[in-house]
Amino acid sequence: MKTLAELAQIREKMKDKVGIREGVNGIRIVVGMATCGIAAGARPVLNTLVEEVAKEDLSSKATVTQTGCIGICQYEPVVEVFEAGKEKVTYVKVTPDMAKRIVAEHIKGGKIVTEYTIGNYKI
Repeated sequence: MKTLAELAQIREKMKDKVGIREGVNGIRIVVGMATCGIAAGARPVLNTLVEEVAKEDLSSKATVTQTGCIGICQYEPVVEVFEAGKEKVTYVKVTPDMAKRIVAEHIKGGKIVTEYTIGNYKI
């Protein structure tokens, strides 16, 4: 069992990461975490997105959340990016390395990584 002081320390350490996953900011990054997404590797993608948003100090700009089935199981892991006033961007077959690039170029830099989007996916 942890002491109250240790639990308070853990809570403080994790507060920023929880805020990234629960906040309401200008950009919402959604990861499909239904059974199909998890089986395809969505959990490491979600974790990478949360870590990269925190590392790049984008928590005031972007929120990372999860959802159930997005409905395109053959393309899992799926990451959708929602921005007010813009069309939704759907990234498919996302890996942790791809997630890092999505944060760096799209979330931070404002440039969609078109080769990772559903419209450019090569079967």
